[in-house]
Amino acid sequence: MFKFIGLIAGYYFLGFFGALLGLFIGSMIDRTRAYGAGAMNPLQNALRQSVFIETMFLSMGKLAKADGQVSQTEIAHVELLMEKLRMTAEHRVQAIALFKQGADPAFAIEATYARFMSVCGHTLHLRQVLLVYLIAMATADGQVHPAEEGLLADIARRLGFDQATFRQLIDMVLNQSHFAAGQPSSEAALDDAYKALGVTKEHTDQEIKRAYRKLISQYHPDKLIGQGLPEDMIALASEKAKEIQLAHDLIEKTRNI
Repeated sequence: MFKFIGLIAGYYFLGFFGALLGLFIGSMIDRTRAYGAGAMNPLQNALRQSVFIETMFLSMGKLAKADGQVSQTEIAHVELLMEKLRMTAEHRVQAIALFKQGADPAFAIEATYARFMSVCGHTLHLRQVLLVYLIAMATADGQVHPAEEGLLADIARRLGFDQATFRQLIDMVLNQSHFAAGQPSSEAALDDAYKALGVTKEHTDQEIKRAYRKLISQYHPDKLIGQGLPEDMIALASEKAKEIQLAHDLIEKTRNI
């Protein structure tokens, strides 16, 4: 709709070249309205999805091998992920092959992230969602091995996150996972809830609401699909949103906000 408005308005005010300019601007507006802010057309989104999945499984393999051996917990985490993604037998074979490739000691991650950044790098949410999923795998056994943390820090840097943001994300992911099955209203649980939202008890009610809304927005299904997250991964994003919601509910209950 906006491309036709732009075409007519551009021609009326600036003639033929104005019409071309108006058509271009209007088309960009239509595309943004159709696929979400920061999104591209469906073909480009398909490329994003392919690169996202490839990067994720290669990175999981690299991460699992970072401490010298791939543990059963890490294998179970990847198998659970494939189950949640409802992968076909063919896609599972491809994902396992990528995981094994990443776990090969000779595999170098640099080219993988150079490609990811060239295709998905301008979309903050995709970069952050990828890093959060990788942190979740590293913390699946309740702790992060120094070698895993070193690799995660390197990946975070390649994704454009500074050290402070990386540390905050690790803290948030660790504490969000505590709310997957709900938590009692204990003092320890309340501390975890604040950390899960990336805030402290010293923050005001308004600051906490802003932090909560920002996090929830990052995991909104329509926004993530529009920006190129594979549709099968929306269930995982919804789980994260649930953890964030539970943490916020506990804070809201204790503060009466």
